[in-house]
Amino acid sequence: MANFTIYHNPRCSKSRQTLALLKNKGVSLEVVEYLKEVPSANKLDAIGEKLGKVPLEWTRTGESIFKKLGLSKKDERSESEWLQILAENPILIERPIVVCGSKAVLGRPPENVIELF
Repeated sequence: MANFTIYHNPRCSKSRQTLALLKNKGVSLEVVEYLKEVPSANKLDAIGEKLGKVPLEWTRTGESIFKKLGLSKKDERSESEWLQILAENPILIERPIVVCGSKAVLGRPPENVIELF
């Protein structure tokens, strides 16, 4: 079976549910607690390509730090600028993200990961 990586926040219920779903499927799984092992901007770029989404589409815009940094959904920043913001403020990364091969999905809802099988 394919190798899966979950970018996980154990404090998030959706992330815990997605992790449980993957464990129940018995997949080969790497768990990355992205708040402790922060992905680089380059790694986030690769994840974004697998998601097929621009960084703002997987940014947690409701976090207080988003507003504190003066960010807006209408910002005209480049993708590389957004990726750097996410690398420097990993709490803004939507969770969980599950990667398998050349594809990735957001585990919101957790059942989204089924499309990776």
